Amino acid sequence: MPILEVSNITKTFPGVVALNGVSLELDEGEVLSLIGENGAGKSTLMKILAGVQPPDPGGEIRVDGQPVEIHSVQDALDRGIALIHQELNLAGNLSVGANIFLGREPKKGGLIDERRIEEESRQFLELVGLDVDPNTLVEELTIGRQQMVEIAKALSIDARVLIMDEPTSSLSAKETESLFAVVKGLRERGVSVIYISHRLGEVKELSDRVTVLRDGENAGDLDRSEINHDRMVSLMVGRDLSQYFPHEPHQPGEAALKVSGLKTPFHPVHGIDFEVRAGEIVGMAGLVGAGRTELLQTIFGVTPALEGEISVAGEPVSIQSPLDAIRAGIALAPEDRKQQGLILEMAVSENMSLSALKRDAKNGFRNQSAENRISDEMIEKMRVKTPSAAQIVRYLSGGNQQKVVLGKWLAMHPKILLLDEPTRGIDVGAKQEIYTSMEELVRNGVGILFVSSEMEEVLGMSDRTLVMHEGRITGELSREQLSEEAVMQLATGNVAEAAA
Repeated sequence: MPILEVSNITKTFPGVVALNGVSLELDEGEVLSLIGENGAGKSTLMKILAGVQPPDPGGEIRVDGQPVEIHSVQDALDRGIALIHQELNLAGNLSVGANIFLGREPKKGGLIDERRIEEESRQFLELVGLDVDPNTLVEELTIGRQQMVEIAKALSIDARVLIMDEPTSSLSAKETESLFAVVKGLRERGVSVIYISHRLGEVKELSDRVTVLRDGENAGDLDRSEINHDRMVSLMVGRDLSQYFPHEPHQPGEAALKVSGLKTPFHPVHGIDFEVRAGEIVGMAGLVGAGRTELLQTIFGVTPALEGEISVAGEPVSIQSPLDAIRAGIALAPEDRKQQGLILEMAVSENMSLSALKRDAKNGFRNQSAENRISDEMIEKMRVKTPSAAQIVRYLSGGNQQKVVLGKWLAMHPKILLLDEPTRGIDVGAKQEIYTSMEELVRNGVGILFVSSEMEEVLGMSDRTLVMHEGRITGELSREQLSEEAVMQLATGNVAEAAA
C-alpha cells in the first residue's frame, strides 16, 4: 500500500489553471522525482501536500490508505509530511540552531533549552555534512550553506515524507554528493522522498521512479529502468531537445577583459590573472567558497579590488562601483536574481529599462517611449513569456525572470557579460534558450565569463574553463582538455594531478 496517494487534484488561480486532475503515488522508502518545466505545477502540488495552499474542491489525498484533509502546515507535519521550499525559509537574524528548532524549541524549567538545541543541531548538521557552529547567525552563511541548514531543519522533524524542492540549486558538487548520501540513507530507513529538480543527472542517479507534469497535467511516469535524459525531456517539453547545448566553434578576437594581479577583499592573499576575449565563452568552475562569485562582484565594482588592474578592450579602467563597471561596458547577472537582479514589484518594462534610465533620460526625467522601445525589443529578443510588458516580474517563472535580468543588461550593449549561475533553478527548456542567447551574444563579439556549479553546463558551453580553489585560479582547461575529472582535480587544489 502506498504511503501517500494523490488523486485528481486541481488548483486554479485567477485566469490560470495550475493543476488539472493530477495524480501520483509514493511508496514507503521510495525516492520519487517530480519533474517538469517551470509552470508545470510541481511546486503548487507540493504546497498543497505541505498545507501551504488548499486544493480546489474535488480530488483526494490519502496517507496510509486513509483519506485526509490538509488545511495547514501543522496538519501536514502531524501526518509526517515536510517540505523544503525552493526559496530559503530561514530567519537570518537567528542562529543556525535556533532556525533548525524554530517553533519547536525544547524547554527546561519553562525556558528554552539552549544547550540541547546546540547539541541536537550538531547531529543534524553532521547528517548534511555542514561543518558550522550552531550558534552562527544564518545571515553570515553563504546561500549554499543556508540551503544545507534548510535541509537539516527538515530532517529534524523526523518526517515520513520529505519533499525536496530544488535542494541542490545552490550547492557545490561536494555538498550535493553529501545530500545524495543523506537521501539514500533516508530511503534505507524507510523515509519516502519526493525530489523536485531541473538537474536531470541528479534525477537519474537518485530516483526509483519519475512522475512528469506538463502544463498542470500528468504527462507520464518512468520506472527505474526507463529513466534517461531523452525520455524525461521528451515528456517534459513535448519536443526534441537533442541539441541541448547549442555550442559552435567560436573565433575569438582580442581581449575584451583582462585581469592582472587582482586581489579581492574576500581572498586578499592571491593575485588573480586571466583574460576573456571578445566572442568567446569562458566558464569558471570551483566548489562553493572558492571565490568565484566574489571575483565577479569585484570586477563589477560591488566590492572594489584591494589591488590589481582591470582592462576592457585594451584600456585600463578604474572600477570602484557598479556604475564604473557599466560605463566601462561590463554587465553582471547575479546569482540571486530576486534579491540582486530584479525589483520584483515592478513591471517587466521597468526592470528591462532600469540600467538605461540615466542614459535615455530627457531633461533629467524618465523617458517612457525609450523604456517601451527597450522592453518590447528585449521581450522579443529574449523570448520572454509574459502577458504584457506591464506584468509584475514577481509573477513570471524563474526562467523568464532570468531572461528579464539578461535583457536589462543587453540593452546596454556590454562588451563583457558576467553570468553567475545563469540557469540556477530554471527548467530545461528555459536553460536551452539561455544557452542560445549566450551563443548569439558571442557571435556578435561579446565576451562572456560565466560561473556555474553544474558540471554538464561547464562542459557543454565553455570554450575555455578557469578553475578556482580557495581564492586563486588553479588552472585553465581548453575545450580539448576539459573533463569532469580534470575540473574536480583543480577545484580541490590538486594541480599536479589535473595537469597529468
